[in-house]
Amino acid sequence: MRFFPNLPVMRGSMLGPMVGLSLAFAALQPAGAAEDVAVFPDPSKIAAIGGSITEIVYALGEEKHLVARDSTSRYPRAALGLPDVGYMRQLSPEGVLSVNPTGILALQGSGPREAIDVLKKTSIPFIEVPEHYSREGILEKVRIVGKALGIDAKADALANELEAKLAAAEKQTASIKQRKRVLFVLSIQGGKILAAGSETAADGMVKLAGAVNAVEGFSGYKQMSDEAIVTASPDVVLMMSNAGPPVSDEELFGNPAIASTPAGTARKIIRIDGAYLLGFGPRTADAIHDLTVSLYGGQVTD
Repeated sequence: MRFFPNLPVMRGSMLGPMVGLSLAFAALQPAGAAEDVAVFPDPSKIAAIGGSITEIVYALGEEKHLVARDSTSRYPRAALGLPDVGYMRQLSPEGVLSVNPTGILALQGSGPREAIDVLKKTSIPFIEVPEHYSREGILEKVRIVGKALGIDAKADALANELEAKLAAAEKQTASIKQRKRVLFVLSIQGGKILAAGSETAADGMVKLAGAVNAVEGFSGYKQMSDEAIVTASPDVVLMMSNAGPPVSDEELFGNPAIASTPAGTARKIIRIDGAYLLGFGPRTADAIHDLTVSLYGGQVTD
C-alpha cells in the first residue's frame, strides 16, 4: 500500500465512468440526503476513513463501533481485520456503501470530491473531521470523533492526556539554539525531488520537532529544481519508510543537487514510517519525540 499524504487527487479519463456508476448506485439508496450532523443517530456501524480517525476510535476504546476502514488505517494491528473500503483519496461510493454503514466518519481531504458528494447525498450521516497539522488540530480531531460517537467526556479525557504529552514532546528542544534545516522528500521521479512545502503534514511535524522546513515559497508538494535544493541547504533529509517506490541512500545522495548540500555531505537521512510520522493522531507525541532524538541526539531534554 502506498501512502502519499496531501497530494492532489489525479483526475483522468476513467473518472467519468466511475462517477456515473457511483451516481447510479446512489440512486438505489433511500431518498433524501442526511442533513449535516455532529453526532451519529446510530453509531453502531461506522466506516472510518483516514488512518488517524481509526486510531482515535481505538484509542478511545470504541472500536466496537467500526464496521470498516480505509487502506491508510493500518494501526493498530487489530484494525487490519476490518473490511478495507479503499484508499482515502480514491474512494468509490460503492465500496463504502457495500458495508452498510450507519454513519461515515471521514478525514478532511478524502476523495475524490465527486465520490464524497455522492456519499453526502445518501441518507447515511456523513461527518467530516477537519485536518490541521498542529497540536490543536490533533485535539480537535479527538473531540470531534468523540462527539460523533456520543462519548464527549471520554474524548475530553483523551484530549487532555494527549495535550500534556504533546506539550512535553515539544519542550524537548526548548534549549536548542541551532535549529536543523530539514528537507522532506516524498519521492524522486526522473531524478527530480518531490518535496514538502508549507501547509503539509511534513511541514507541521518538522516544526513540532523543533526544526525548520528547508523549503520556502510554496505550499503542498512540488518538484524542486536543482538550484532550489542547493539554496534550501538542508542539514537533514527526512523520508517515509514503507511508502511508495523505495528510494535507496545511493539514489538519494547520488543526486547532484542533494550531494552538494550539508545533508548530502554528511549523508544524513532519517526514515520513519509514514503513518506514524504524518498521521497527526494519538501517536504523534511519540513521533515528535523520535524525530527530535534523531535530529538532535544528546541535545534533547526529557
